[in-house]
Amino acid sequence: MSAKRDYYEILNVNRNSTNDELKAAYRKLALKYHPDRNPDDKTAEEKFKEAAEAYEVLRDPQKRSLYDQYGHAGLENTGFHGFGGFEDIFSSFGDIFEDFFGFTSRRRSRSRATPGADLRYDLSLDFMESVFGIETQIQIEKRQLCKECGGNGCETGTTPESCRHCGGSGQVSRSQGFFTVRTTCPTCRGNGQIIAHPCPKCSGTGQVMARKKVAVKIPAGVDHGSRLRLTGEGEPGTFGGPPGDLYVFIYVQPHEFFKRRDTDIICEIPISFVQAALGDKISVPTLNGKKTIKIPKGTQPGDIFYFHGEGIPSLRNRGRGDQIIQVTIKTPTHLTKKQEGLLKEFAELESKKLSSKIKNILKGDAGEATG
Repeated sequence: MSAKRDYYEILNVNRNSTNDELKAAYRKLALKYHPDRNPDDKTAEEKFKEAAEAYEVLRDPQKRSLYDQYGHAGLENTGFHGFGGFEDIFSSFGDIFEDFFGFTSRRRSRSRATPGADLRYDLSLDFMESVFGIETQIQIEKRQLCKECGGNGCETGTTPESCRHCGGSGQVSRSQGFFTVRTTCPTCRGNGQIIAHPCPKCSGTGQVMARKKVAVKIPAGVDHGSRLRLTGEGEPGTFGGPPGDLYVFIYVQPHEFFKRRDTDIICEIPISFVQAALGDKISVPTLNGKKTIKIPKGTQPGDIFYFHGEGIPSLRNRGRGDQIIQVTIKTPTHLTKKQEGLLKEFAELESKKLSSKIKNILKGDAGEATG
């Protein structure tokens, strides 16, 4: 099998060409090798396909970047393998051909299946619902197939009629130079059919607005800003196309005690300076109830303790994060006279202890000086 030609060489452009220059170059080749101008010409057919493939790659910034760096090999994992035939080309570039030449191709389907529109729903959860997950129902408003007409847009007992203006082809033709110029039929708008007796329920559209309840399962550990996709819960497609999807965006309300950091939760626990100095056992709230933690003697402000595995479930594995406990030391207010007296006595003892340390340091320095 012969090696593929360089895409820039095919379009006869340089590597710094703009999108407009690429489009103009492709227009020139597409006009020259179009199958309506070159019937049963295999060489022209291949050149037409070759130019379409080159333009498809170079007009896409991501594909073009990969091609510029790695050549044809860089496109192997993008899912693009060229065009199988004229149908693919006209399907991809139908609008472009209309812009270029004012015509479409007879090979294009007049009523291609079109997927339905995607929908969005914003769901607010409280903190604990996001931690443990919930199953709930939401109500959305969306288009659905009209039950009155079954989606065909026609009044009961009638069917769509073939468009008389285009003979059911969806296109009207006229001769223009070398070409048979085909444009979308203005009467049926390319569908090839008209609805002479529209359904009174949907006014001939085949769809109506309706409310629907949708069950949503929120997994444990979902975070603020997460997005859930419910396949097929969007609006219906047209001409047999698949329905769109429903995207549920999650908004988590803050908690008054816990703060989240990835799968860890963080909390602050106030203790007295007596507890910090002498140590203690205290009860700490967790996501699953209260647990006891030991505060060692001499604990300092900002010291951190952990409850391992008491954080938030991970969506990626079966593990859980940790609970991080940061202690703050609360200074007492409104002391009694007895408490003030005890603190003053404590302060005097601390002062004497500090003075003794200083004297010992000074004696040591004096000893070194005389020695």
